[in-house]
Amino acid sequence: MGLDPFARRCHLAVDIGAGALTEALAESLGVTAVLCEYSRLIVDCNRQLMDPGAFLEFGDGVVVPGNRNLHQEDKDLRANSIYWPYHAAIDNEIKRFAELGVEPVFVSIHSFAPVMNGDSRTWEMGVLWDKDRLTAEIFINGLREAGYLVGDNEPYSGKAPQDFTIDQHAETIGLPHVGIEIRQDLIFRADGVQRIAEVMHSIVGSVPTQINPTDIASRQPPKSA
Repeated sequence: MGLDPFARRCHLAVDIGAGALTEALAESLGVTAVLCEYSRLIVDCNRQLMDPGAFLEFGDGVVVPGNRNLHQEDKDLRANSIYWPYHAAIDNEIKRFAELGVEPVFVSIHSFAPVMNGDSRTWEMGVLWDKDRLTAEIFINGLREAGYLVGDNEPYSGKAPQDFTIDQHAETIGLPHVGIEIRQDLIFRADGVQRIAEVMHSIVGSVPTQINPTDIASRQPPKSA
């Protein structure tokens, strides 16, 4: 990709701490986790392929030489090798649960940089949602009760077409779902990962095992204060 060592470890290349947190939660809860094992600079699996950010050329002061002037054949190769297998793996797990008579709750975990384009982010966590306010409220309230400054669709929005993974796999079939963003300085080290995993463990464990898809579809966003 033509990146120097610093750029390969920066927040543009990887959601710092998100993988470790996901693995810790999966182990402690005994649940299934699907992780993408490639940098999102090769292809961002949480975006539609037509999104310019799916093959990011420049961001937050970093140029990505390997994504400059990409031919469609190059994009197709990455999509067929990484993007679609990742989404197929998620589909396969959902189908496996259906065969077992289990309706999963779909939690998409990401992290965000404390500073972006020179601007500091005060939010410590964000709960992203579009259709399923019911599940989002459980996480918003739980994280705030744990003492964190939590954004409601901040610092990013879960409204379509954002958060493609949820749109593709959960919203389409009415699964309870939520997107979680955690500021990277909170999960940069192992002790931080463990701390947040313990908080998240309690919240995930409190989500009802059965949520009526009709409730999800009909639940309306709260009125602005």
